[in-house]
Amino acid sequence: MAFEDRRLASPSGADLAVYHLPATTPTRGVLLVNHGVAEHGRRYIDFARSMAAQGFAVYVHDHRGHGATRSPAELQGRFAPDGGVDAVLTDVAAVRNEAASEHPGLPIILFGHSMGGLVALNAAERDPELYDGLAIWNSNFHPGLLGRLGQRVLAIERMLKGSDVPSPLIARFTFGEWARSVAHRRTDFDWLSRNPAEVDAYIADPLCGFDITVSLWVEMLRMCFAGGELDRLRRLPPQMPVNLVGGGEDPVTKKGKATVWLQARMKKAGLQRVTTMIYPGARHDTLKDTVRERAIQAFSVWCLGVIGRPSVGT
Repeated sequence: MAFEDRRLASPSGADLAVYHLPATTPTRGVLLVNHGVAEHGRRYIDFARSMAAQGFAVYVHDHRGHGATRSPAELQGRFAPDGGVDAVLTDVAAVRNEAASEHPGLPIILFGHSMGGLVALNAAERDPELYDGLAIWNSNFHPGLLGRLGQRVLAIERMLKGSDVPSPLIARFTFGEWARSVAHRRTDFDWLSRNPAEVDAYIADPLCGFDITVSLWVEMLRMCFAGGELDRLRRLPPQMPVNLVGGGEDPVTKKGKATVWLQARMKKAGLQRVTTMIYPGARHDTLKDTVRERAIQAFSVWCLGVIGRPSVGT
């Protein structure tokens, strides 16, 4: 079963590419998926099929500057010339409202991987009443002193070179360091997954692996630091179910340490239903790693717990 391609006009001004997969059993809930940086929503078709089989209508959209989404002053690797975070969060709410109009009364779970996790948490903090559950996979909300240094470097680069150019220095200390974290690597993208076929598919995809602009780096770091603030986390209902996943060999989340940090932060903010799983040996992209089947099965069980239903076939 393939995605149904749609276009959605967002109040932000973007023409969003939305990919929809209906549930293949009676529809029990809605899953909204936010993809990571330098990739696109179509990469989530296998995940969507697995969730559709459990009764979830799945919606994935390409963020601004990614995939087939088009927005004012279009530029790959950039959210917007100004106000990119607000714009991308408005887009998320627009997709949510579209899905809710098609499935009135059904619970809605917001999922995000990597940059998509940054987007998802910030979106839930902005509009907590819109979501019944929140899943954040492979995201780092605790970049620490290096993150603050990165913000200073980006400010200087923005002043000297502008916002719409790549940042070679930041790329070196992120993607470059992540590549070097894998001993005896076959490619510079082995940090994504232990599955060589998935790494090769990413490299061969013309809509993946492109340069990130200075402005997008600025906005990602802004979401990193803002999302983990206690006053922001306290906007979430204490009983909101949260699902956190990290990889034990994921360099982006410091081998899962950033995921554990976010769990502790959420509990300090009063969230009472936080579930965390660190998959030993897994790298950055859990949905493309060798633990994929086990991770999706566990996530399906969690999602069905959120909506109060048993798994299909039980």
